[in-house]
Amino acid sequence: MMGSFLSRPILMVFGYAYPAYECFKAVEKNKPEIEQLLFWCQYWVLVAVFTVGERVGDTFISWLPMYSEAKLAFFIYLWYPKTKGTTYVYNVLLRPYIAKHEKEIDLNLLKLRIKAREIGLLFWEKAAIYGQTRFFEILQYFSSHSASLPHSDQVI
Repeated sequence: MMGSFLSRPILMVFGYAYPAYECFKAVEKNKPEIEQLLFWCQYWVLVAVFTVGERVGDTFISWLPMYSEAKLAFFIYLWYPKTKGTTYVYNVLLRPYIAKHEKEIDLNLLKLRIKAREIGLLFWEKAAIYGQTRFFEILQYFSSHSASLPHSDQVI
């Protein structure tokens, strides 16, 4: 058991840095191979789904023995050419699930965008009102102080 002290940096290298470099090489070829680009797109989709799921479930499963090592093995399984893990997990597990729930996901994302826009507009309105109030307070402060200054009526 490596523990998180060793497994986290190793996971960063083998789960993110190395696949990112391989993806970069695939994109930067003179004539990129569609199959290779598809593989890396699928890999990053799986990594994103896993990362989001991990944020939710991490508190429940991270205490399991060998959890970090299993996560590292899963990431290597995904990109290792002999296992074709990305292709399998994407086509057998993720794609059917997303296809089955695509309309529901799209509807929820639309609702989320609408709600985010409403909240953003509300905060913008509150910030504008706050700024306007502070601006008028500053103007009032300066006008009250300028009125109390003695005026010289004498012309020299």
